[in-house]
Amino acid sequence: MPRIAKAGFAQYSDSLRIGEARDLFFAANGFRVKDYSAPTFTLSIFGLPLKFPNTASRRRVVPLHDLHHVLTGFATDWIGEAEIGAWELRAGCTTFVAYFLNGGGVLIGLFLSPRRVWRAFRAAKGQRTLYRDSIPYEQLLQMTVGEVRRRLGIPPEGLAS
Repeated sequence: MPRIAKAGFAQYSDSLRIGEARDLFFAANGFRVKDYSAPTFTLSIFGLPLKFPNTASRRRVVPLHDLHHVLTGFATDWIGEAEIGAWELRAGCTTFVAYFLNGGGVLIGLFLSPRRVWRAFRAAKGQRTLYRDSIPYEQLLQMTVGEVRRRLGIPPEGLAS
């Protein structure tokens, strides 16, 4: 099991396989693998569930984005999404949809917790994202959390605190 610290941060052991860590992350957050290929996704804004199309570009980005949550420990609440958005923007996005989603998250986060968003942006210096890595997703799932963190320059304990 991941160690859950205050404010929803999760730290996954370096020895855990990424696929196992992703499954624990899903269980903790109510996510499912089949949601990646669903035609729509739901985003709750002020308690109002809104459906959006799950475009092909989004379907390519979100699985790697979720692994970034596992690797960094950033939560999936509004502030956590802003933190990971800031981290991904600095560490390296490669598609319009990644820039768009992360930019939107960062803008919201700057109103909610500007210091945490700034810290996440600064923490990304010298690191890189899976968007810029050539390892196929299925192969990533077989690697350990520690192997992938080292590959991307993320500290062993992740980034969230």
